[in-house]
Amino acid sequence: MSTRMRRRMALLMTCLLAALLYGCTDERETPTVRVGVALYQQDDTFISTVVQQLEQRIKEEERARGIKINVTLADARSSQSAQNEQVDRFLDRGYDVICVNIVDRTAAAVIVDKAQAAQTPVIFFNREPVEEDLERWEGAYYVGSKAARAGQLQGGIVLDAWREDPAALDRNGDGVLQYVMLEGEPGHQDALLRTEYSIKTLMTAGVPTEKLANDTADWQRGLAAVRMQQWLERYGREIEVVFANNDDMALGAIDACLAAGMETDELPFIVGVDATPPALEALAAGTLQGTVRNDAAGQAESMTALICALLDGEDPAQAVTLEDGKYVWLEYTTVTREDLEALPAG
Repeated sequence: MSTRMRRRMALLMTCLLAALLYGCTDERETPTVRVGVALYQQDDTFISTVVQQLEQRIKEEERARGIKINVTLADARSSQSAQNEQVDRFLDRGYDVICVNIVDRTAAAVIVDKAQAAQTPVIFFNREPVEEDLERWEGAYYVGSKAARAGQLQGGIVLDAWREDPAALDRNGDGVLQYVMLEGEPGHQDALLRTEYSIKTLMTAGVPTEKLANDTADWQRGLAAVRMQQWLERYGREIEVVFANNDDMALGAIDACLAAGMETDELPFIVGVDATPPALEALAAGTLQGTVRNDAAGQAESMTALICALLDGEDPAQAVTLEDGKYVWLEYTTVTREDLEALPAG
């Protein structure tokens, strides 16, 4: 940590101690900490869940410390240029920490350099920047999960079902698993790795597969429904499995199937990623067959711990488990209908 940042953190720590010593009833103004949170798209179901969890944990820190922590959200609406401007405003106004759910993972260098110039720590989350960009400055961190693992677990859900009852998935009895793939954004790392490793898991286990179709749906439920409707018109009941890179797209596939007149037991075997609340409802209803829990609560908790360590001028490695001094990795877990009761809250 640079001398300038240490001084900044020490000054803030003095304010925090003053708040604890004098309390809210004193004439002195309660110290205020400002945290800027820049989102790639706020109406993304998983991202909105992370934000809700983060705000909840920040409020808990406020009460525990007797200070005010203002969290300001900025929605880039999938525009990197808009997000860069939002980050500029946070830095120009002297925010103490910024958290960035980056639009374009290849664009992190600009943000890291600006944060370094302002000596403001930056925590990227859920959308992993390029490693070289994160390494540009010691005050840049990442909180998230490894995308390849999500693909492996998603493929594992299908593999387990195949091994338990191949005939239930192999509707046409040809010994081959016919599938379609709903992908996230073109070129997005999570989309690429989830797509690759979900199918690789089946192939490695010796399950014959045939891809009928694949297309991007930008993580969106509505666009996924459009894609699925087109595939149903072309392939109909030939589609045995639907892989979706996230739950919103899996739900879009379900919407299209139900709109086509399918009953719940007639739907293809549909799997997603994230374990969002709407997806868990679909899981309980039997329309979704499985998902992979992306730990929203864990991400929020790790971000809060990092924020507090940075504000206190402490070594972040004492607050969270850091890999390579930069990364906080959360574990994915498989969720099927049988797992619902044991699933942690959040």
